[in-house]
Amino acid sequence: MAIKPSSNSLFLFLLLLSSGVFFLGITEASIHEYKGERFVSKGNAFVVHGGSEGIYSSVSDTSLNESDVSANNGDAYIRFEKITFRKPEENHNFSSALIHALVFEVEDRETIGGSAYGGQRAVCCTADLAKLGVCKQGEVIVRPSARDPSWPQVFGVAFKENKQVAKLRSKSLPITKTGMYNLYFIHCDPNLNDLFIEGKTIWKNPTGYLPGRMAPLMNFYCFMSLAFVVLGVFWFSQYARFWREVLPLQNCITLVITLGMFEMALWYFEYAEFNETGVRPMGITAWAVTFGTVKRTVARLIILMVSMGYGVVRPTLGGLTSKVIMLGATFFVASEVLELVENVGAVSDLSGKARLFLVLPVAILDAFFILWIFTSLSATLNKLQARRMMVKLDIYRKFTNALAVAVIVSVGWICYELYFKSIDVYNERWQNAWIIPAFWQVLSFSLLCVICALWAPSQNSTRYAYSDDTHEEFDRDETSLTLIKPSPMPSKEMRTAPEPRPVQSNNTTLNGDDLEEDKTE
Repeated sequence: MAIKPSSNSLFLFLLLLSSGVFFLGITEASIHEYKGERFVSKGNAFVVHGGSEGIYSSVSDTSLNESDVSANNGDAYIRFEKITFRKPEENHNFSSALIHALVFEVEDRETIGGSAYGGQRAVCCTADLAKLGVCKQGEVIVRPSARDPSWPQVFGVAFKENKQVAKLRSKSLPITKTGMYNLYFIHCDPNLNDLFIEGKTIWKNPTGYLPGRMAPLMNFYCFMSLAFVVLGVFWFSQYARFWREVLPLQNCITLVITLGMFEMALWYFEYAEFNETGVRPMGITAWAVTFGTVKRTVARLIILMVSMGYGVVRPTLGGLTSKVIMLGATFFVASEVLELVENVGAVSDLSGKARLFLVLPVAILDAFFILWIFTSLSATLNKLQARRMMVKLDIYRKFTNALAVAVIVSVGWICYELYFKSIDVYNERWQNAWIIPAFWQVLSFSLLCVICALWAPSQNSTRYAYSDDTHEEFDRDETSLTLIKPSPMPSKEMRTAPEPRPVQSNNTTLNGDDLEEDKTE
């Protein structure tokens, strides 16, 4: 009687869910260390999730040279080193059952476990199935893969009598097919309660220790570093040429560009170090996360202040200053905690509720930023139009259009990201997963380029600055952006002929807004 595989792969679904594979993040290192992890009950088996990573196939000979430990030697493998299973000293129950190490590619998940006549799926062979002669009781049910009969790989070790320790022999599994590989340590004996594991496994790609999902990001951050350098050369050259006309707003943009250059460079060095050693450099990662969080916070505050007209149509933020600072500080703390947990620690340690607890505050604060920005932009545009300041109005319209496009694209990408995760339950599309975090970097960089183009330092920078001569005022109410309408011009001034003045002169005392107003009149 054959064992029929279950079509919904319920047990594998539960295993992957419990190990955090649904998140597109990866574990802390390609060198997976096990420091006393205990086996937990899943169905009729007891398991420890040993790792899950995308691995590209070897580009060199599949025979592994143990003495060649270079990170980019072309070999791809999973290596087991010093794997030890221990029983608590108070546990004297003897068991001859095997403790299995099970390695399989995600496409072969249907070959793990099964059920008779389509009943409840089991991973460990039950007594009823053993009586039918289709498997051996106490062992994992594994059928050969159709693509390669030698896979999935299953091997194990049993406790000897009166021994508290069982050691798995060192072993290397060459990877000859590109795929998402999963490792589970499994045993089927309830007598082996409170069993725990120690040791480590090493997962390697042909070009280094970076997991397959992260490998493209190293080249991506190298490209982004060069892009920030190009933007920085343009911006700093303009800054140096027209430093006398530089506005406070342009100083803030300079800060964002500098932070971005540091962030991209640190991420590149972080991935390069990770690829070489197999362990994430915590110090570099923490600095990269911090620079990125500061950059995002400052960028949001700049956009908000520009939307309010700071430095352009109003000299200060007045009573709104404390509220803006408070919002920025809150966003920084929430975003920093989320990024540190996701990047410095192992993402797989986060349960769904724990991750939602960290993501939700950042999402709410981002939504508040967007609402406040567009509300302020609407008030500023109305102010500029009422004052007939056409030069400033034109630049603010372009700025508003750029923000609107960015928001629409962001919402569309979030929908795509949710769709991507919903259809990729087992991470079979891991080779494209790097595009999701990369997109947000490209979008923010593109918006920064637009802002740099609109407010680049030039000899006419002062035409965008606030000027007392234009009688620009906002309502002093701290909680309102209501505009004060200009008082009507006396009729006798309307009848007064303007004094002669040069049409084109570099020494004119009028700013661009006055010229625009004269043309309108």
